[in-house]
Amino acid sequence: MFKLMAAMAMILVMGVATGQTRSEKKLMQDATKAKKTMLKTDASLEKFFDSSAGYVIFPNVGKGGFIIGGASGNGVVYENGEVVGMADLKKLNIGLQAGGQAIIEVIFFETPVDLARFKEGKFQFAAEASAVALKSGIAVNAKYKDGVAVFALPKAGLMADASVGGQKFSYDPF
Repeated sequence: MFKLMAAMAMILVMGVATGQTRSEKKLMQDATKAKKTMLKTDASLEKFFDSSAGYVIFPNVGKGGFIIGGASGNGVVYENGEVVGMADLKKLNIGLQAGGQAIIEVIFFETPVDLARFKEGKFQFAAEASAVALKSGIAVNAKYKDGVAVFALPKAGLMADASVGGQKFSYDPF
């Protein structure tokens, strides 16, 4: 019994020492799986992972709506390939839309300045910005726009969407 209690205490101390909660660790595992899934779908995406100043992976963004819609998700922020914090995505839009969908979304930042804008909370998508729907070979010719490249991979569901809105983000460093 004492050994079990000591082991549980050690696990708790290790979790506190790394500053990561159980949900953050699960989110990081999901982000790793999402990255593998995206690379399996389009291996040319590797160039963005290798050359960007940083990126954020949202492994499970849920979106849905009927006329008025929204989306939300939690993500993991990477700088030079290393985890540096967590992010939150919120989206509200109005327009012709119906259905629900789960997607993986990854945002790449071209320069350290672009990543810093995200981390400082000075980053949001305008209504006209959109993600490239990921499919095999699409990332080969994809380019950054205003220091950002965004890719989305549908996981489940179906949604018809011709709406106007924007995404807002928050960042929590470790």
